[in-house]
Order: sequence, then C-alpha cells, then structure tokens
Amino acid sequence: MTFQPPATVALSADEARRIALRAQGLLGAPDRRAGVRGVLRHLGAVQLDTISVLARSHELVPYARLGAVDRRTVEAAYWSSDADEAHAFEYWSHAACILPVEEWPHFAFRRRAYRTRPQWHHELTDGAYERVLKQLRAEGPLTATELGGAKNGGEWWDWSESKVAVERALMYGDVVCTRRRGWKRVYDLAERAIPTPLQHDDLSDTECVRRLVALAGRSLGVGTREDISDYHRLKNAQVDEVIADSGLVPVEVEGWGKPAWADPRALATAPRGRHRTTLLSPFDSLIWDRPRTERVFGFTHRLEAYVPKPKRVHGYFAMPLLSGGRLLGRVDPAREGSTLVARQVSLGSPRSAPAMAEALWEAASWVGCTDVRVDRTIPAETHKPLLAALRAAR
Repeated sequence: MTFQPPATVALSADEARRIALRAQGLLGAPDRRAGVRGVLRHLGAVQLDTISVLARSHELVPYARLGAVDRRTVEAAYWSSDADEAHAFEYWSHAACILPVEEWPHFAFRRRAYRTRPQWHHELTDGAYERVLKQLRAEGPLTATELGGAKNGGEWWDWSESKVAVERALMYGDVVCTRRRGWKRVYDLAERAIPTPLQHDDLSDTECVRRLVALAGRSLGVGTREDISDYHRLKNAQVDEVIADSGLVPVEVEGWGKPAWADPRALATAPRGRHRTTLLSPFDSLIWDRPRTERVFGFTHRLEAYVPKPKRVHGYFAMPLLSGGRLLGRVDPAREGSTLVARQVSLGSPRSAPAMAEALWEAASWVGCTDVRVDRTIPAETHKPLLAALRAAR
C-alpha cells in the first residue's frame, strides 16, 4: 500500500455518514433545475440492470433523489434521440453503467486494456468485426437485431457473431451506445456519436485513473482506498499510484479502522438539510458497495434475486428504506394491477413504520398504483403499527 501522510482531519462516524449522504445527493435540497442529468453528473455513474420490479434500477436512482419524476423524463434525460448530441453513454464502470459523456476520455485506459486482452470467451471469424463497423457506417445507428440478430438460437449467452463483434467494438471504443430502444442497445460509431472535443484517447493510463479517483472521491464524499477503488472498479494498486495527486485529503474516521480520504469540498461546510425518505434500489451507488454500507450505516444488505427462493431472507428484490439519514429496514415489492404489494417488510423497530408507510405510498403513486398491501412483516410485532401507519398516511 502506498504511503499515506498523517490525517489532516478527524471525523466522527456520524459526520462521515452525513458527508456520504450529501455527496450522494440524499441530504439537502435536490437540484431540481439540473434534474436527472444533474443527478447523473453528480454521481458520475448510474448502474444498469435488467431486473424491473417497481421500475428498473436506473429509474429508481433519480427517483430516490428527486421524488416522483416522470419516468419518460428519466429515459429522455439519459439517452439521446436521433437529433440530439449525446450527453451520456454506456460503458463498464462499477458494472454496466450510464456515464456522463464528459467522462468518455477518462475510460481510454480501459478501452486500451480491452484491446490488448489476450483471450475472449467468444471468437470471431476474419472480417466479422470490420463488417459490423461497415454496416453501422452505411446504415447509421442499429440494434443488435438490426445488425443481423442478437442470438444464434440457443441459451441467452449464445450470441450471434454480429452481436459478439459489436459488443467487442463497444469495449474497444469504436462503437458506443448513447441511447436505447425498448431496452435494446442502439449502437453507433463513436466517431459519429461522441461530441468532437471528447473524441480522443490522449490521456495516459495514469491520468485516466487519477481523474476517476478524484471523481469517485467527490461522489463518495469520504471513503477508504477500497471504497474509492470499487466505485469505478479500479485496482487498489492503481489507486495507490495516483491518490496523492488526486486532490483528495487524508482523514481519520471514527470506528472505520482504515485510512480514508475525503473530497476537500465535502469538508468545507457541515452537511445539513432535509433528509429524503425513500426506497433505494439495491444497485444504488449509496449502497452498491456492501462492506461500505455496513461500515457507514451498520446495515447488512444482500441482493437475493439470484438466491434460491427457499434460502431468501428478505426477498427477491429487497429495497432498503432510507429515512432520517439511516437505513431502517427493507421491503420486497411487487405490483399486482393497481396495487403495490409489500411481499415482505423487514423493520428494525415499530418506530420505523411511519417512514416505511410514507415511502410505500410515494412509490405506489410514482408507478401508478392506488393501493398498498402488506403480505408479511418481520418481526411480526411491526405488522399492526405498519398497517396503522399506512392508513394514516393514505
């Protein structure tokens, strides 16, 4: 591990938690004028996922910060239309993420790494890669289906050669996705879709990583080396190499037991303002790093969508409840017609029932539901208080 100078600031655990909440846009007045695009720029990355319960995760992230923003507005804010200049693109960051288009140059190091990768799961025949680029150049933006079909007819990973080629081109940076059509990626040549001033790979690998470390520190507010590494899935050694030149300052956080770094702007003023009461996607950047979530909030969370049903503890897509700057419980939601169904609610205390009721009604209204039903609560003694709170909040 790189040498770290002595911490210049000592933070209590509570101060660090509040700094993290403000940095993630969940403490203080939201910037409604900047809207969804402002949320994306503020966070630096919004994770994509195919699971859709109340909504897809990339919709839930701005909802948690801005409230019931129209879902069509969310989609339009992320992805450009045919006539628009791109303002976001999809790439591999923390996972598959939507990223502000200004960050295109920062991922040159990753595009170069993919180009020098020695082995791939799928092989390509000679000329397949070039044929995809030629077709995009001639016909304009296309989906994988329009490029010749996404699959060979087997399992979901049995991609067609054109799909393999265009995804390879996406990773290399010859092709970019700046919009979707019916959840399908629409591929275009990067030279055509990325704004001209950003169309360069001039930054060295070290400079790319330095900038991403600085951006991760800003989006986290305060974090350990591992927190900062995880944000854009960098290697710890890469962070060690640049963190002294990133502009982040060393701090000591009560109870963390590890060296930490903070964005100096996050330390300039005490975090104050209104806390959001909301349900969070399990892929929300506030909580996507499970060890950090446990350290900052004392809350252990696990996505159980891929856990066999008999082994699930909290449910398929359990969404943590954020209220008063704390994680107070979680709910596994579903929709049945115009009813939002809380298949299982887990609360730490009956005192959290009003916050859960508020969050459930707001979520129901946002997705067009007019009723809320609770099937099960854990522990059982929270059931009656939650039903009473739901009636009171209706």
